[in-house]
Amino acid sequence: MDLKGFDRPGSPTAGGTRSVKVMIAGGFGTGKTTMVRSVSDIKPLTTEETLTQASADVDRLIGVADKTQTTVSLDFGKIGLNDTLMLYLFGTPGQERFWFLWNGLFKGALGAVVLVDTRRLASSFRAIEEMERQQVPFVIALNVFPDSRHYPVEEIRDALDIPPHTPVVAFDARDRTASRDVLVTLIRHLKDRSAAALEPR
Repeated sequence: MDLKGFDRPGSPTAGGTRSVKVMIAGGFGTGKTTMVRSVSDIKPLTTEETLTQASADVDRLIGVADKTQTTVSLDFGKIGLNDTLMLYLFGTPGQERFWFLWNGLFKGALGAVVLVDTRRLASSFRAIEEMERQQVPFVIALNVFPDSRHYPVEEIRDALDIPPHTPVVAFDARDRTASRDVLVTLIRHLKDRSAAALEPR
């Protein structure tokens, strides 16, 4: 995996443009659609529908009572990190009744960002388990909401049972630069994993 220069826009490498599929996953209401919207270079495709009273007994709105829309299929956007690396972003639906869609979405993914709301850590447990089951490398992105409490990264790592080599970063999903930095962290993580795999045993 030669992604040299990915974090220096305007510094192309030989070999043309590389396209990479990245998953944006996490629990219900953690900010996946918001992140795709904020960082995408194109107008993103979203499949949000209005939450109705009919879904009140199905969707768990604890902690996100003011949420009025939800993704029912996927979100899609793309961002060029430089002249040679294009990321195609696929946001997963967060609520349990749409988890059956995840298997198809994961096909061909090189890596993933798992969004976590520190007010509701358990909402992202399933996404983390799915990354590990599918053996998709990932980073944890703590989406900072206005009423979020600050926790040391190591406390979050322990609570989520995340291994030391998995990056954990805090960011604001509404901010394009912050969201882009999370994606850069993921690509660096993928490069580190690739380099480690090539080291002699």
